[in-house]
Amino acid sequence: MPLEPPASVWDFPPVAVAGPSDVVAAGADLEPGTVLAAYRRGLFPMPDSHGPLLWWSPVDRGVIEIDGYAPSRSLRRARQRFEIRVNTAFDQVIRACADPSRPGSWIDADIIASYTRLHRMGWVHSVEAWDGDELAGGLYGVAIGGLFAGESMFHHKTDGSKAAVAGLVELLDDKYAADRVLDIQWVTDHLATLGAVAIPREQYIRRVERALTLPLPDAFS
Repeated sequence: MPLEPPASVWDFPPVAVAGPSDVVAAGADLEPGTVLAAYRRGLFPMPDSHGPLLWWSPVDRGVIEIDGYAPSRSLRRARQRFEIRVNTAFDQVIRACADPSRPGSWIDADIIASYTRLHRMGWVHSVEAWDGDELAGGLYGVAIGGLFAGESMFHHKTDGSKAAVAGLVELLDDKYAADRVLDIQWVTDHLATLGAVAIPREQYIRRVERALTLPLPDAFS
């Protein structure tokens, strides 16, 4: 089971009464207790290279619904091409996601250090797509009870990241699937092709409150 860290010395504002901006707070730190407290409130950190650390809770939150998930034919084909593994190459996955040559890269050294520490404590996990002995793609995210908050994904081979997402859905699809939350932050055109939808922030917060009462999926416990 994950190791619970000391409580954060910071207190976040209530997300339920946040304004129309996706940014809810600024400052604080990336200590394990702070990061976990944020996710439990529906927030996630993303650094600003020109200012303090920002804490986000999108007004329109991207999720992938686990219960009744129906992958497209192309996604099913992509999934069949790769073997899915969990936590066998976390360092490779997070560093591939942080590749500064990628458009919109935001994962800096502080984020890598924080999430690697949380991985060692049992809270952050990598889901990997393997083609034989080659890492084809993957993602990493935070698992707290029935919440899996996806942070970033990458691919080295075509459809590697797609397969990792499909594999993650399989790992979350158990008897609690209707109440589990797979958070993907925002819906992009690419994520929409994988089944992502947007829900209002208020609904997301209510669903997270319920999800936090659930047990971890077997793959992450």
